[in-house]
Amino acid sequence: MAKTIALVTGGNSGIGFELVSQLLSKGTYHVFMGSRSLSKGNAALQQLQSQDVPGTVEVLELDMTKDSTIDAAVKTISEAHGHLDILVNNAAIVSTAPSLREQLQEEFDTNATGPAVLTNAFIPLLRKSVLSPRIINISSGAGSINRRLNPTSPLFKFPGVNYRASKTALNMITACAWAEYGPEVKVFAYDPGFTQSGLSGMNTKENGARSVGESVGPLVDVVEGKRDGEVGRFLHNTGEYPW
Repeated sequence: MAKTIALVTGGNSGIGFELVSQLLSKGTYHVFMGSRSLSKGNAALQQLQSQDVPGTVEVLELDMTKDSTIDAAVKTISEAHGHLDILVNNAAIVSTAPSLREQLQEEFDTNATGPAVLTNAFIPLLRKSVLSPRIINISSGAGSINRRLNPTSPLFKFPGVNYRASKTALNMITACAWAEYGPEVKVFAYDPGFTQSGLSGMNTKENGARSVGESVGPLVDVVEGKRDGEVGRFLHNTGEYPW
């Protein structure tokens, strides 16, 4: 039986790594693990291989700000498989640049522009899938405009205009992709919730962040089509957010 071909960007750590691990544990996936740093990607690969997962995995050097790595990724997957079934745009950063202008530029480039460019590059391979191809953009509830304006929202006092705006932009990119490529290709925005990761110094257990296992389990349901009735929407683990 042919394996489902998936690409997870930012797959060497945090939510991305856990998603790769959970997919591989099913034994029905061949996962391309995108990593900006090839050395970090290879270290993550060794960790996965030590777990003796039944699925198969390869590392791809993939920097969301460099078109040359995006083009090379498309070439690699095209030559090896001729199609792509699942694209998960997970890679994201919180910039530590000294100025707001630089923070916005850096975060938009990785968190919004990169996924838009990558999606555009992989659409021809997604359309060649014989399964039900899907794109899942890992967003954040912090990117919801409606929630930002709601004083009762838990994130109401969180400033973070740079990160918020980059995820709001990703949500529009999601909506545009669904309008343009659906229903042939299913497209979702998904917020995994506040999760322990290296995204920022705030993403810790002490601050109430969930474990990656807790956050990624419901994401796998989206990958596997269990929430297809909510396609084209902004989902989280138990429902959906307003745009």
